Amino acid sequence: MNTETNTSLCCGTGSCGSDATTVDVRSVAVTTVYKVSGMTCGHCEGAVSREISVLDGVTAVQAAAETGEVTVTSTVPLDEEAVRAAVDEAGYELVGRA
Repeated sequence: MNTETNTSLCCGTGSCGSDATTVDVRSVAVTTVYKVSGMTCGHCEGAVSREISVLDGVTAVQAAAETGEVTVTSTVPLDEEAVRAAVDEAGYELVGRA
């Protein structure tokens, strides 16, 4: 199990208590919203979502042609050039972060 333990006191005075806090780092998610040009329908949304979903660390992708936004949830921050390449492979253009 990948966990991280923080045993430091919150204010350093000892008056806050000394209980350790355990955080399961597997549950930490990074959500980034990108703007993609050229998506016009559900097929477009699916193509972009499929290409981005294979990137390492990606756990969820939701594309919305109506707004041109693609919301990507991952376990680590993604390299924007990797996202750009995935969107390009799907036949669309990554404008940048929304």
